[in-house]
Amino acid sequence: MNTAAHWPAEHPAVPFGKVGVLLINLGTPDAPETSAVRRYLRQFLSDGRVIELNKILWWPILNGPILTFRSPKTAKNYAKVWGKDSPLRLGTKEIAEGLQPHFNDPSVELRWAMRYGSPSVESQLEELRDAGCERIVCFALYPQYSATTTASAYDAVFQYCLKARWQPALRTMTSYHDHPAYIDALKASIETAIEQAGWQPDTILASFHGLPQEYLEKGDPYHCQCQKTGRLLREALGYAPEQLQVTFQSRFGPKEWLKPYTDDVAKEAAETGKKRIMIISPAFVTDCLETLEELAMGTQEIFMEAGGQQFHYIPCLNDTPSAVALYADLIKKNMQGWFD
Repeated sequence: MNTAAHWPAEHPAVPFGKVGVLLINLGTPDAPETSAVRRYLRQFLSDGRVIELNKILWWPILNGPILTFRSPKTAKNYAKVWGKDSPLRLGTKEIAEGLQPHFNDPSVELRWAMRYGSPSVESQLEELRDAGCERIVCFALYPQYSATTTASAYDAVFQYCLKARWQPALRTMTSYHDHPAYIDALKASIETAIEQAGWQPDTILASFHGLPQEYLEKGDPYHCQCQKTGRLLREALGYAPEQLQVTFQSRFGPKEWLKPYTDDVAKEAAETGKKRIMIISPAFVTDCLETLEELAMGTQEIFMEAGGQQFHYIPCLNDTPSAVALYADLIKKNMQGWFD
């Protein structure tokens, strides 16, 4: 057994014996400024998991028109929702802080990281190793699995290990798109929103981040898991299909993406007499640009201009007690045998 009691007297102190937990979220620029957004987008859109295009063809497009024209536009959108920091980074930090009491033990170290941006996955794995973590549970904070998100997050972990002289033992966590506690938490958030709004929506859109259609055809399970989340949530609420619809947002580029598109469905809803809608975004654990600007602002504008009358965006689960309790339970199950 590797214990300090068995070391020679002259052996230097080496931290060891701890279990680490690393939460990984997608990422965010360091500031709502064009230069910071350009750095972020370059890292994000250079990931071969995200853009499955030959780099010889993609790089001139990325480093030419994409970063030139998209960066200032995206920076302006970030400025609309930026507070003391990026909402996604703040939300991830708050989840980590909420989890800390669930692991109030000196033998457990908990950190959080961004797949793109800061703090980086590599820097937080280094901190865990320096703290004596010989075993680390990695939790990509995506309810539904996709190669573009979950797999990419773990790619960053494995890339660290390729360079690490002393590799930790690793466990990676999978999706929880159909976990009963996750569905219950979404259900409760919808019921609370309706009660607080004081009106019943004609329809609720469960808007998931989109993917190119070809990724589904290549075998990515994301679309199927989104549909299952939507179905289970609809059944939990006792709703008919038209009362809660699964839609997809945030498409990018000329290719066909997963349908139906959220903005199109919202516009059509208003035009066909559905004057009151709510939107929830179950694919995101924390509110971010795609929820606060794209949905709560952009989709609302589309809906109201098409004739809608009442619109309400339902926040992500964020660091609500039910969400944090779910994450703690998932992590502890993945720590079995490592930590009592």
